[in-house]
Amino acid sequence: MSDQLTLPAEARDRAGKGASRALRRDGRVPAVVYGEKKEPLSIHVEEKLLTKMLHTGHFMNSVVMIDFKGKPHRTLPKAVDFHPVTSRPIHVDFLRIGEHTKVHVAVPMRFDNEEASPGLKRGGVLNIVVHDLALVCDASEIPDEIHVDLTGLEIGDTLHISQIKLPKGAKAANADDDFTVATIVAPSAMKAEEEETATAEGEVPIVGEEEAEAEGGEAEGGEEA
Repeated sequence: MSDQLTLPAEARDRAGKGASRALRRDGRVPAVVYGEKKEPLSIHVEEKLLTKMLHTGHFMNSVVMIDFKGKPHRTLPKAVDFHPVTSRPIHVDFLRIGEHTKVHVAVPMRFDNEEASPGLKRGGVLNIVVHDLALVCDASEIPDEIHVDLTGLEIGDTLHISQIKLPKGAKAANADDDFTVATIVAPSAMKAEEEETATAEGEVPIVGEEEAEAEGGEAEGGEEA
């Protein structure tokens, strides 16, 4: 389960681009807290601490307690804007949530036990279709990642979402569709070898072979005449 993070915040006294630029020069990042039919909070947070949280890799899937004027606000990060040149965070949106609110998050997929897949051991390639799973779950039970077991999979096998064990109480956001998560495919060299074998066994003529035989027959017929 993702860790709960705490981020101290202070009120933004002024609005506008000029005020925001001044905050950023002081190492602060403008932000807003909204949702639950309450008045939005215009705040700013410390850039260094925010950047440290962003580097955890699961900031967007973590409950962030905004500590504002001594009162905690349970939130989920919804959007982070970055400077196009420096990549520094320049604005953050936080959504208020209840302790057990159902939330939509994108959780990374982790594929385990590659060594236990006969298909991969034979040279097959893992083709990942879904890297981050859109998940609906309890705000207090957001997983860091979804584990996918590759044990026993052969070349040509396909994993669908219905075959993936999800955390208790969680479901795929698109639960009505049994979509593909990953497949085990043959590498190009293996595919070419299989095609050559199939051609030899079926004696399928190569391109131009039938025309060559037809031309040879006409030539022989002409000689007899």
